[in-house]
Amino acid sequence: MCRWFAYVSENEECLLEDVLITPAHSLSKQVNEHYLPKLLSHNPSELTTEHEIAARNRLFNVDGFGVAWYTSSREDFAGVPGTRPALYKSAQPPLHDTNFRSICTNTSTTCCFAHIRAATATAIVSVNNHPFVFGRHTIMHNGVIADFVSISRDLCNLMDDDSYANISGSTDSEHFAAVYMTYLTDGKGKASWEQQYPVPKMRDALQKAIGSVVDLQRQKLGDQAQANSLNVAVTDGTQLVAFRYRNHAVEQPPSLYYSTTAGVTLNRKYPDHPDGKENPHAHRKVDDHGSHVIVASEPSTYRSKEWDLIEKNHCVLVAKDGGVTMDRVRYPEEWNVKATTVGF
Repeated sequence: MCRWFAYVSENEECLLEDVLITPAHSLSKQVNEHYLPKLLSHNPSELTTEHEIAARNRLFNVDGFGVAWYTSSREDFAGVPGTRPALYKSAQPPLHDTNFRSICTNTSTTCCFAHIRAATATAIVSVNNHPFVFGRHTIMHNGVIADFVSISRDLCNLMDDDSYANISGSTDSEHFAAVYMTYLTDGKGKASWEQQYPVPKMRDALQKAIGSVVDLQRQKLGDQAQANSLNVAVTDGTQLVAFRYRNHAVEQPPSLYYSTTAGVTLNRKYPDHPDGKENPHAHRKVDDHGSHVIVASEPSTYRSKEWDLIEKNHCVLVAKDGGVTMDRVRYPEEWNVKATTVGF
């Protein structure tokens, strides 16, 4: 499985280097190292407990990376209101890329999405790396759509023309993103990608996209359909929705955590350090830090109490003002696969 990191704040910028490179357990190091506090398998008495956790969380994520960060440049120079995502992707591990290091050292933002990839069945090329951008909207995914090849043609038929045309790669994740954008915008095409939509509509579009995937699998494969892991995050630069989802009676999705305090520890301007070291750069008080939310596959600070594990089949909703709501992902019981999953 892949790993990802998302940060959003109304007014507190993070330095990409601070959140993606500096910590001993930053996303860039999760290529081959993992930290999974509070994570339990569905049935500790089963021999498959460690296998289940390992299969969905402990793979080597060496197949490239991507990062999207929101910037006000288009507003400053072209009068386009609001921030828009800049995007950088590479097919090599992040710490092998000097351009990535340079970008992170010199870029701050109030919203970033970053992702490292463990490829499943598609090519290791930069276009297949997350995040995926549609106008002001950014999407990334950790997990797998089971038997994607069996449903991909039908999935494309659900997309509006512009969302389909925006697909550059061959992953299940990018196709899922195009279906999400079609539902979010009611199929109104590229011009509608510059709009913002209420958080409940973002949540409902994600849930509808998941439902479409499951319905197609049931139509095509019947009782042979396998479970999907869909840890998906979407943002418009100020709002965020993240799902931790798996349609299986007992099996768990990949890990996913959130924090409303770790941003202070991850910001060199404030006391403390993500590894518990002395921070010589600190010059501001903790209480001065703005509200923020981080959602990530794994914690990246040494303080485990700063992080909460998102329950299976729940979602985090983040409003423009930083307000956080946890919601249950509701779906019909018949979507649940009961057989033990082969592979992911």
